[in-house]
Amino acid sequence: MIKVYYYPRCTTCKRALKWLDDNGVECEKKHIVEEIPSLEELTAIYKKSGLPLKKFFNTSGLVYKNMGLKDKLADMSEEEQLKLLSSNGMLIKRPIVVGDDFVLVGFKEAEWSEKL
Repeated sequence: MIKVYYYPRCTTCKRALKWLDDNGVECEKKHIVEEIPSLEELTAIYKKSGLPLKKFFNTSGLVYKNMGLKDKLADMSEEEQLKLLSSNGMLIKRPIVVGDDFVLVGFKEAEWSEKL
């Protein structure tokens, strides 16, 4: 079964969860702030995704902006960035869907239709 990391007040997450329901996709829902993925989980998700690590940051979020991460990420190692992500669920772009052999970050209906 796929896992979906989401934040209930996020409008994109609401649309994504509705899409999953409308399309009969069963999933295990994980509240990304109450159940922050561990460093090990995030590392595995990141490696499985094949995406650049920057894609996992919620660059439009207040926490990201308040921490000034736009200017700091380039000087941080991959491990430091993953530790940072695993320290605060609000830093993580959402929703994230984790399947057996794929990871989807953000909600793009065409991409989701293809994978799910």
